[in-house]
Amino acid sequence: MPVLAVRGLRVESSLGHDIVDDVSFDLEEAELLGIVGESGCGKTTTALALLGHAREGNRITAGSIEIGGTDILALRGAARRSMRGTRISYVAQDPTSSLSPRMRVGAQIAEVARRDDESIDADARVRELFERVELPSDNEFVHRYPFELSGGQQQRVGIAMALAGRPTVVVLDEPTTGLDVTTQARILDLIRELRHETRVAFVYVTHDLAVVDSLADRSLVMYAGRIVEQARQEDLFRRPAHPYTSMLLGSVPRIATRYHLVGIAGTAPSPGRRPEGCFYAPRCPLADDRCRAEFPAASDVEAAHTVRCWHASELWPKMILTERPQGEAVVEQATGLLGVSNVVASYKSSGQTVLHDVSFQLDPGECLALVGQSGSGKTTLGRCIAGLHRPDSGVIALDGKQLGGLAADRDRSERQAIQLVFQNPERSLNPSRTIESIIMRPLQLFGTARGDRQAKIAAVLDQVRLPARLLTRYPRELSGGEKQRVAIARALITEPTVLVSDEITSALDVSTQAAIVSLLEELRENGLAILFITHNLALVNSIADRVLVLQAGEVRELGTTAEVIGAPSHSYTRELIASAPDLKVGAAEASNAQ
Repeated sequence: MPVLAVRGLRVESSLGHDIVDDVSFDLEEAELLGIVGESGCGKTTTALALLGHAREGNRITAGSIEIGGTDILALRGAARRSMRGTRISYVAQDPTSSLSPRMRVGAQIAEVARRDDESIDADARVRELFERVELPSDNEFVHRYPFELSGGQQQRVGIAMALAGRPTVVVLDEPTTGLDVTTQARILDLIRELRHETRVAFVYVTHDLAVVDSLADRSLVMYAGRIVEQARQEDLFRRPAHPYTSMLLGSVPRIATRYHLVGIAGTAPSPGRRPEGCFYAPRCPLADDRCRAEFPAASDVEAAHTVRCWHASELWPKMILTERPQGEAVVEQATGLLGVSNVVASYKSSGQTVLHDVSFQLDPGECLALVGQSGSGKTTLGRCIAGLHRPDSGVIALDGKQLGGLAADRDRSERQAIQLVFQNPERSLNPSRTIESIIMRPLQLFGTARGDRQAKIAAVLDQVRLPARLLTRYPRELSGGEKQRVAIARALITEPTVLVSDEITSALDVSTQAAIVSLLEELRENGLAILFITHNLALVNSIADRVLVLQAGEVRELGTTAEVIGAPSHSYTRELIASAPDLKVGAAEASNAQ
């Protein structure tokens, strides 16, 4: 008997539109199942439904979810809630949303442990769990509050909490998004170890195909609320049978080889707007009249490999990859568009110096990637450039003119010229304003004529692949990827000359990421210079001309992408690259497939 058996799951909106439908799969003991697909495909809705839960305004209307033979959907009230944490548990993408800021981390885990057994020695259980997830178990650490921990430590606490009730299934919803590559590698290693030590089964929801490829036994691919393909991992990504899976793989950046990323044209249909026939038909180059008229039934292409496609038996290239020559870095000129010289920065509250004598320049149309572990000073450097943090010393100049330390010390044209996109759109988008109001605000601040505003908004929405119908909505009504695209649109609408992007693709699925990268490349052709702060080294290899590596606020390496990614000279850079997941399918396999 599988530890988790899902049959015919359907979740509807308050209007009766299907969000996910006909979702069925099994999960065996100690197995890890990946769920992948674009933003809005129903991954998180499915993940939450496994706990018998639906977001506000949604409801589970059909299907069964059996955990150890008990259908959680047949239970009500306290009986259903008692299954959560003890039989199945959940680890959220953002650990800050699941950890109470007012409770010490040890007390939060003890609370969950006591739900399973009131007689348990909760303190001993907390220390056992902390050691299992490779956290300190001493009194000082156990009594810390969440804000006193790093992002990686918070995520480990979240995993410890998920294990506290000894569940048989743990649902992981993007647990490593936003973490640096070395911290991510440690979390992934931890999950592998826990599977073997505890025999817990995992459902891993992600848009990072390289991560799931390195971790999963099986994966299922979702599109517009349906499972369109599922198979063993070695079959799914090496022999995809659905065009959508193939094109998703073509959107994945690689560390081993430099490619132009190819996104998927168009967007997935939202609930209530599904087309007749195959939902993927409007975006699929293989679609014919049958595809547009009849939704395909699931069929087996080989053992344990099912697909919903009328053309599954046809030869389909696994990837559409265009190799991009290495060493395309912009030649450094005597004076760059943006000059950073000997910048030192600290936080007065702690007295800690975060940046030590950082210098570089950025030329028009150039993309400089800024990489390093969490806490290396990347975000602080970006905030200094944008005027949100005053450096202790050093010079930041635009077109040869020294800028004021803070944005308030700069004139309007200087503020407009440098725009910053924050990593977390949850904190940078005003929840009380509509999307239209959020995007329009910079136009109001910088004096754009009223008659020109709507045209500019329409143009920037098209650039970031957002439908106009979202303008009347609020941030809470959007997916994580949609919110990040709103933040990007807000920065681009001012037509800046320098864009500081702080992990702007971390919340995006690979196809949307590829489209954003293509957009940035187009803007660079018009002279936009980009400081690209990221943990994604594979993406660096696809987009950046040069790479600057920061460690503890000091520049460890600065050179062309070919030099830094292809032949790193510093041991710290080599460690970062070794920790980064990379899709196993390479150029030779892609070429053979075509």
